[in-house]
Amino acid sequence: MHIEQQTHSSSCVSVCEMFLNLNWQLLSLACVVTSCESLNSFFLGTYNVNGQNPKESLSPWLASTTTPPDFYLVAFQELDLSKEAFLFNDTPKEPEWMLAVYKGLHPDAKYAFVKLVRLVGIMLLFYVKVEHAAHISEVEVESVGTGVMGRLGNKGAVAIRFQFHNSDICVVNSHLAAHTEEFERRNQDFKDICRRMQFSQDDLTLPPLTIMKHNVVLWLGDLNYRISDLEVDHVKDLIAKKDFETLYNHDQLKRQMDEEVVFVGFTEGEIDFQPTYKYDTGSDQWDTSEKCRVPAWCDRILWKGKNIKQLHYQSHMTLKTSDHKPVSSLLEIGIKVVNEESYKRTFEEIVRDIDRLENDCIPSVTLSQREFQFQDVKFMQHQAKTVTVYNDGQVPCQFEFIPKLDEPSYCKPWLTANPAKGFLAQGASVDIDLEVFVNRTTAPELNSGQQQLEDILVLHLDRGKDYFIFVTGNYLPSCFGSSLSTLCLLKEPIQDMPLETIRELLTFLTTRDLGDMKSTSQGSNPETDKPQEIPKEIWMMVDHLYRNAKKQVRIALFSPGSNHSVSEALLLFLDALPEPVIPFSFYPQCLECCSDSSQCRQIISMLPQCHKNVFNYLTAFLQELLKFSAHNRLDVNILAPIFAGLLLRSPTKQDSTEKRKVKEFFQHFLVQTPSDRDIHYKSPE
Repeated sequence: MHIEQQTHSSSCVSVCEMFLNLNWQLLSLACVVTSCESLNSFFLGTYNVNGQNPKESLSPWLASTTTPPDFYLVAFQELDLSKEAFLFNDTPKEPEWMLAVYKGLHPDAKYAFVKLVRLVGIMLLFYVKVEHAAHISEVEVESVGTGVMGRLGNKGAVAIRFQFHNSDICVVNSHLAAHTEEFERRNQDFKDICRRMQFSQDDLTLPPLTIMKHNVVLWLGDLNYRISDLEVDHVKDLIAKKDFETLYNHDQLKRQMDEEVVFVGFTEGEIDFQPTYKYDTGSDQWDTSEKCRVPAWCDRILWKGKNIKQLHYQSHMTLKTSDHKPVSSLLEIGIKVVNEESYKRTFEEIVRDIDRLENDCIPSVTLSQREFQFQDVKFMQHQAKTVTVYNDGQVPCQFEFIPKLDEPSYCKPWLTANPAKGFLAQGASVDIDLEVFVNRTTAPELNSGQQQLEDILVLHLDRGKDYFIFVTGNYLPSCFGSSLSTLCLLKEPIQDMPLETIRELLTFLTTRDLGDMKSTSQGSNPETDKPQEIPKEIWMMVDHLYRNAKKQVRIALFSPGSNHSVSEALLLFLDALPEPVIPFSFYPQCLECCSDSSQCRQIISMLPQCHKNVFNYLTAFLQELLKFSAHNRLDVNILAPIFAGLLLRSPTKQDSTEKRKVKEFFQHFLVQTPSDRDIHYKSPE
């Protein structure tokens, strides 16, 4: 007995010694990866060119550094102000400015072009020294429009994300809302860009990367924040005295950052140059037009991340092409660099030790919680809860959520786990966010009760056991994601309806045609008696816009909470319909006859009654908007692309030819008032 105890004790000591040695090796590996850091210079430049062609060399701006930088990120705004650029996102000025940039790069180094991304007039160019090009990977680009209707690209942002050695970097070029009084709209543009800008990853099982998920974020552009509370003559007097400190205290961006409303965690260098807006084109003279704009630092460069040092931040007054002056910043950034040889050698040693320990130690973890209840989940409103996974075993472990038997994914489409897989050192822990988000693809079955917020996640440990996490919740049914025929039957908001009643309505719809209900209803089911001609939700949104916004400039440019919110809700509602206003089955016919107005109208006449009513109602509303085009500045070329793609959706991905035909089909209904419907629908009872 004594001998057995002594043997077991010796074994434990031996295992502990091996683990101590393994931990030391893991620490060594971490040191190899994280302590090796390379300093690289990044030239960031931003220039609002006011729709002009390149008329002068950009070298005074781009080659202004003593030594050539390692990276160039060059941002433009208002590259092209023409209507064609706005509608078709195509401009001959792109190659012209691209050539001007290439000629203006520092002459003492050779540069490789990496990527270009452009949204209307917002363009971002990425160049790198030739010797660094091989270490750049995972390059992705994205764009977000925040302009007309809150979506189009006259305002918004473009971004490039990439990996350099072991550092993830995201560069954003944005052009935010204009005018001094619109600082809150600029704040909202910033938040919308951060929320909507998402980059796909090579591993499709991983969730998209947002801007703030990167090690380094570089943000530049025409942010359009102005000088507040000072008269123009006072501002010019402070500039003449070079009293930039006093002037900076009235800068809107500074005030908003001080209040932590926007750019939280970002840094901007000291501004010791005069405002870069607004000048008479071709001169250094302040705006002499009738508007006499107050000078402002519209053009800015900020950064977020560790080990970043700014070497200069300046404007370039010698360039006179635009009513803005270009701005540049030279940043020195510490980049994580892996010593490949040391990494490989250390990694192989660790693998050998792990192999020896594999039979003695099995990975194990503890979970902070195994059951999660999500309360009152709403359409397009994110909810998240956190489970902490702690490695209480004697070895590091790899974890991953795996699919259940005969299921394609590890979770239901409304649920994600972030991260879905990873590595845990001994004694380490990780917080996994369980995120519930119901969108247009998942809402229909949840609204109808065909699906519930119920799922079981299987957390698998490599060479270990599985752990089960139970996720439940209640979803509040919404008009978003509900069918037109269902909504026409509902007299009350869908959230107030018992789920069983909604199921009975769906059963009813599968056996009867909505157009026949008035004649077949016997009063036995009060919920289906006298269905509405159109859903009350559509009537309420359209009626609000018709009464309050038809004469106002481009409805979506209103402040959040009023007409802007209603117009976005209408677009989201149409986008979320499980069956679009023109049902999918009619899509091929619509494309075939898109050039024949009479045939297009014949197809509309064959739609199910509630779909036809909604189509006629919406087109009548758009006709009304066009009557006031002199006030609201809307025209067919603006409205048709937006609403055509919502009312006549393709069951599959569209190509450019299909998009053109869809737009052509819908334009027939904007140039001539429909004969069987007008905007003056009475309110649903």
